Amino acid sequence: MATPVDGEGQPSLNGTIPDPQTKKLTDLPTELLEHILCFPVLKHVDICNVSCCCKRLHDVCHGRGKVWGHQYKLRWPRLQRFYRQNESCDWLREYKTRHRVGIQIRRTVESISKRFFTEVVNSFAEIESLGMPEHFCEDELLFILNSDKRKSLTLKYYAKKILYFLRQQNILKSLKNFLEQPTEQQSALEGAVLVDQYCNPLADVTLDSISAQLDEITEKVKKMLRIKNPSHPSLRIAQGNCSVVEDFELQRQVICALNSVLYEQLQYKGNECDYYNPLNSYIHQVLLRRTGIPISLSVLYMTLAQRLGVQLEPVNFPNHFLLRWCQKPTGTEDIYDFVYIDAFGKGKQLTAKECEYLIGHQVTADYYSAISTTEVLLRMVGNLLNIGKRGEGNEKSYQLLRDSLDLYLTINPDNVQYLLLQARLYFHLGIWPEKVRIVLDILQHIQALDPSQHGAVGYLVQHTLEHIQHKKHPVTPEVKRRSAPEHLEVQYSVGLIMKHKRSGYNCVIYGWDPKCTMSPEWISTMRVHQLSNGANQPFYNVLVQDGTCRYAAQENLEPHSAPLEIGHPEVGRYFSEFADTYYVANEELQTRYPEDMDETLCTVRDIKEIIHFQYHQINTFTFL
Repeated sequence: MATPVDGEGQPSLNGTIPDPQTKKLTDLPTELLEHILCFPVLKHVDICNVSCCCKRLHDVCHGRGKVWGHQYKLRWPRLQRFYRQNESCDWLREYKTRHRVGIQIRRTVESISKRFFTEVVNSFAEIESLGMPEHFCEDELLFILNSDKRKSLTLKYYAKKILYFLRQQNILKSLKNFLEQPTEQQSALEGAVLVDQYCNPLADVTLDSISAQLDEITEKVKKMLRIKNPSHPSLRIAQGNCSVVEDFELQRQVICALNSVLYEQLQYKGNECDYYNPLNSYIHQVLLRRTGIPISLSVLYMTLAQRLGVQLEPVNFPNHFLLRWCQKPTGTEDIYDFVYIDAFGKGKQLTAKECEYLIGHQVTADYYSAISTTEVLLRMVGNLLNIGKRGEGNEKSYQLLRDSLDLYLTINPDNVQYLLLQARLYFHLGIWPEKVRIVLDILQHIQALDPSQHGAVGYLVQHTLEHIQHKKHPVTPEVKRRSAPEHLEVQYSVGLIMKHKRSGYNCVIYGWDPKCTMSPEWISTMRVHQLSNGANQPFYNVLVQDGTCRYAAQENLEPHSAPLEIGHPEVGRYFSEFADTYYVANEELQTRYPEDMDETLCTVRDIKEIIHFQYHQINTFTFL
């Protein structure tokens, strides 16, 4: 019997002669091929392989086609907002660029830990110098931050700092553009949002989202107005319209309705219990928590009144920010022609004399004058500066101080007092190479503004030059080996999660000394001599759950019986991973404590065995 053949005399697999009219994959219509190639299981490598098969499939997978567009959107969904719907784009080129940016960003972030492990870092010039599309950089940083929560902690730590830095640079540009606008076009709300964004660059705060929330409150006020006066002209003011209601009685109706909605219906109030919390100054937090301080509540109140046709003016009253409402024809500056509104005090209306009762002393007429939007922002940022200076000296308070100084000096670059404070802050935190030139520029600027500061400037310049010399001859980091004779009393190791016996706080060890290395003043203040072993025992550097860094004596610490993650912002600086019961030291920390990780693993294993034994004993006792 003849052997079945396939095509040009080739045997078929199933022993039958195929129909010469049978279609191949490449004979399918382009739309169907695109649909098949857009299946989610296919990745970019598969598409590359398919496009190399033949000219037909290569043409279907062309750069501007649906297939690569689908791959791009599938891989980086957050980037879709940067493209118009149905936009013609070379998706293959975009894919390659975004992929290349991702590799460069990741390499840069990985290299930062080695260079900045022992220094405070707040500037990332190398990221800017890469010259890559900004939205691609941000997307890759977000991708790193949103990966496995417990892994790549060091990578995330620096990715977060870089994202913080990049966003702040953009916000500063927006603030400078805002300040260049004519005074009458500057909105206090927009300025307050920019301050909020700069201090919270990782939060999702936009002018549009804040305005939308204010629109909702405005509609509630209109609803109440409609009940009281169905023909009120404020009801006809469209969103974005700057119409003004001239009649004082109609203005009074707006103010009454606004007070009723804001303070009675929505329960907004001044935060008297936690006045110095920086959240009170951030407009998105004021809306979220419905509480704030006089200036933030005044910006909110003034903006809402303006949307309803009532013009209120900000008053830079000492210790208590106010608004003023003119009761006479426009143009008067007599302080007794105004009613003063205390947004912090539930919209209470005050006379000029009653305003003085708020602060307990008399003031001159100048303090009742209206101020510009720029002055409102300086007062708002000044409040944040004072909170930063009042802080506990931790990373959070230093960050607030840095951010508020940046904002203040962007608005008022010639303030000698704050320029000096900024220079001193850099020294206190430890200047990094990128900031040395900036500090010298600051000092030169101070000298030009105020020659009387020659002594302070000279002192800081000297220390700056010493710092430059020190950087030329970096000190090799000390390596501490547990096996060294002088370290034999050290019981615990880096990465262990501990509990403080006296204070009860949870923490993780990131360093240790065989004896207390603090100054005699610190030892006396902390009453170290009252400990049974005094200062002559190992002391440990620990990151505490509350965000502080502490130096604890060995006799006051014990391994935690139920280890948990420590929510400290600096964890990623020292550790690469949380491994359920301990932290894994990153490469830089392991270099300094090369024998500690083995000890940590042994300690964790011993704790598990003890817990298992105790559990077994309890179960045995219960059974008996």
